[in-house]
Amino acid sequence: MLQRIWAVMQKEFIQTIRARRTLIILLLLPIIQLFLFGYAINMNIEHVPMAVADQSLDAASHAYVDALVTSGFFDVAIYVPDQARAMAAIDAGQAKAAVIIPPDFGEQVERGTAQALFLVDGADLFTALSAYNAASTIAQAHATEIVMERVQRAGLITGNAENLMPLDGRVRILYNPNLDDLWFLIPGLVAMLLQTQTIALTASSVVRERETGTIEQILVTPIRPTELMLGKIAPHLLIAIINMLTIIGAGVFWFGVPFQGNFWLFCWLSFMYAFSGLGLGLLVSTVSQNQKQSQQLIATLLMIAVVLCGFIFPRYTMPWTIRLVGNLFPLTYFMPIARGIITKGLGMHYFWEEVAALAVYVVVIVFVAARAFRQQLD
Repeated sequence: MLQRIWAVMQKEFIQTIRARRTLIILLLLPIIQLFLFGYAINMNIEHVPMAVADQSLDAASHAYVDALVTSGFFDVAIYVPDQARAMAAIDAGQAKAAVIIPPDFGEQVERGTAQALFLVDGADLFTALSAYNAASTIAQAHATEIVMERVQRAGLITGNAENLMPLDGRVRILYNPNLDDLWFLIPGLVAMLLQTQTIALTASSVVRERETGTIEQILVTPIRPTELMLGKIAPHLLIAIINMLTIIGAGVFWFGVPFQGNFWLFCWLSFMYAFSGLGLGLLVSTVSQNQKQSQQLIATLLMIAVVLCGFIFPRYTMPWTIRLVGNLFPLTYFMPIARGIITKGLGMHYFWEEVAALAVYVVVIVFVAARAFRQQLD
């Protein structure tokens, strides 16, 4: 009995070693997961990029901004003249939060009537929660510090400090005021669905043809490789678009998630984004020998893409090397587009860089996939 078991074990070892690509994926996957969880995932949101509209430019306003920066939770990314420009900086992705300090802030602090407005991008749930709590806490701590300095100077009783609070830091969540999870999840789910289906369906379809041997039978017909590739892409593209519309429809009409932007602009950009996933799926199919390998490779790519695209964890908290790896996936470029149109109602001019990068990605990945596909068929 032991001899028979040993013979089967030898056979499985030999088959596993021969399937080198599968073996490499199985060995590298734990290492990839370790690096992703070690470097890319950061639950402690710090150094949030912040726009500052300091309309007072006095010692009191500088002290308040310094308190925000010194806390480690915020970094000044850009100085703007007013609230409108601050909101524009958030819309453009230059900042995730903004502080609006009104004129005569120093005099208002002395009178105990000062108010500062703090804006937070509610489209990013983790950042919104962390920034909201941090801004409120820092404002209270800074106000208390001012009060204690006055108490020490005037020799007042510390028990009267609550009547002397000089600063009211008001935090306002943009685009998702109630921090509703679905408002945050729906745009990301749409982007993930399009990439998952376009990659998985296309890759499995081509590999299945190769495994069953039917691809050679198809190629003896007058059809050309490019025509075959387009013929396989079209049904999967239609299925992905239908599912995308289903999710958006359910989110808007059933769960009450508002669609703020231009629907037809979103459909056009989604169509372009879907082509990038189809090209990536074809590329996966060319390097996979069977469906098992393609499924393992797709699962690995999707796991990396979801972690590095900014769907759950903000990209600005990741090391620059990890962000470069994330740039290899179309999901990274489409995620801010989906959130910008669905949640914020933004137009093309706010994310033209992502659209341009996605267009270049589509051209390159489809060209490389088609070329590799033809070479493999030849």
